[in-house]
Amino acid sequence: MVREHIEALLNLPQAPPSVADSEALCRRLALSHYENFTVVSRFIPRAMRQPLYNLYAFCRTVDDIGDEAPGDRSALLDRFAGELDATYEGTPHHPVLVALKGTIERFGMPHDQFVRLITANRIDQEKARYNNFEELLHYCEHSATPVGRLFLILFGYNDDELFSLSDNTCIALQLTNFWQDVKRDYENGRIYLPLDEMRKFGVSEDDLSAARATDQFKDLLRFQVKRARDYFRGGLPLIDRVRGSLRVDLALFSRGGLLILDKIEQLHYDTLRERPTLAKSEKIRLFLSTLVSRRWKRWI
Repeated sequence: MVREHIEALLNLPQAPPSVADSEALCRRLALSHYENFTVVSRFIPRAMRQPLYNLYAFCRTVDDIGDEAPGDRSALLDRFAGELDATYEGTPHHPVLVALKGTIERFGMPHDQFVRLITANRIDQEKARYNNFEELLHYCEHSATPVGRLFLILFGYNDDELFSLSDNTCIALQLTNFWQDVKRDYENGRIYLPLDEMRKFGVSEDDLSAARATDQFKDLLRFQVKRARDYFRGGLPLIDRVRGSLRVDLALFSRGGLLILDKIEQLHYDTLRERPTLAKSEKIRLFLSTLVSRRWKRWI
């Protein structure tokens, strides 16, 4: 079944939908797809929730085009990029961008960061293997770091030093997702483990295909988990550089990712057998403990 935000791109309406209907679609996308969004949004000021729904809906739509849309996904990404251009230069017709247009104008959100998110999905259509970490980092700089920068801009922060800290956190979260989903990604035809590091540790694609967590695979994952922790460490100072509820939201993102890394360690780095996730009770404990914690540096 083609979902409504993809259907809207396949058959762009002749006239733009209303802003109210468009915002309602963004709200549905955010609350039905993002498993942590409802927890985080309780602490976000009510006036900021719809702009965040609109931003999330853009990210979700781009990812769904790249991963799930029927037909020529590259052509659909081109069409959505055209709608993004119209958001800045004229009148978009896709409901997600109708809703986002007001957010972009209100907060002065830069065009290039949205373009980067579309580019990340173009890369996914063309590339299923990464020769080294530099290539993977280039992908993360398109798939992950724009989200953090746009998030900061929504809350009034437009500072290169803060952007750099945010980049570290976003890269850490993206890497954590890769190491959490090694098996799932392989089943979808993609390997995000750098090929040169696989060779260095003695891990083959046959090991991934057979879901064979050899000692070599575990050593490789141990190395990758440490790398992700280092990026989290590089981003933690951001929490003390922002104000109000945003501090808690940023802390939740980092702590959630770090807990997934803990679970990978508890599985003895065998994410081919089991995908580590957080149970609902763990998310509640995480939320409550983050509210009272100020010892960010002790999380690593």
